[in-house]
Amino acid sequence: MSQLKVSLVQCDLRWEDPAANHRHLEEKLGELGGHDTDVIVLPEMFATGFTMNSREMAQPMAQSESVAWLCHQAETRGCVMTGSIAVEDNGRHYNRLVWAQPDGELILYDKRHLFRMAGEHERYAAGSERPVIEYKGVRLLLSVCYDLRFPVWLRQQPAAGEHFEYDALLCVANWPAPRRHAWRTLLQARAIENLSYVIGVNRVGENANGLAHSGDSMLVDFKGEPLIDPPADAAFIQTGTLDTEALKAFREKFPAWQDADRYQLLPDAEPDNARP
Repeated sequence: MSQLKVSLVQCDLRWEDPAANHRHLEEKLGELGGHDTDVIVLPEMFATGFTMNSREMAQPMAQSESVAWLCHQAETRGCVMTGSIAVEDNGRHYNRLVWAQPDGELILYDKRHLFRMAGEHERYAAGSERPVIEYKGVRLLLSVCYDLRFPVWLRQQPAAGEHFEYDALLCVANWPAPRRHAWRTLLQARAIENLSYVIGVNRVGENANGLAHSGDSMLVDFKGEPLIDPPADAAFIQTGTLDTEALKAFREKFPAWQDADRYQLLPDAEPDNARP
């Protein structure tokens, strides 16, 4: 059985200023590192805020200063650094979650569901891969913000002969305050229906358009009960522990998975927003 310490970083973001956000986050993180955490989770588009200026702000993946910053922070702190950024790759723009390990390994997830109410589907391309990471004995499924509203994409899809695909769902976001009830409810619902931990990290403060974000970052256990749930609107860093022994015990005690419906995602099915 394994334990994984995860640090949730809820903070304000400087609008479209990667260098300022890098400095701000370094200062905020202080000495936090591998001596007291395994994974540091930053919000969606932590380098710019949720910008639709993809052509101006997306950094070429191979030369991305924000990817290099994540890698450097992971190496020097001795723990995983993860969060999403706007990148350009092979002529397309993506809202890309980067998982940077201290050994230099990078795992990438491109946001699948793009928030059309803000025109994200016109500025970014949708991803098609659905990576599950195993780190220190804990398996995590990656997601970004609007993905949280689509339970089929996030539903446990175990291989034949297996009961579970992942132990924790990780979601980074710039989820606005007017829809905070949906954010909180969906985090808990995804935990309950998948019998897994859920890590949700959102930002606080206003963006350049005056849209407020209340944070509400949470670590939710496999029963849907919050383990980390500070007051809204305040910046904070808190660390919680994912315990696979406790998770396994609950799954055995409450085996709802035995009654789950089996299904398959079609590999050739693309959403309307997969083409930009």
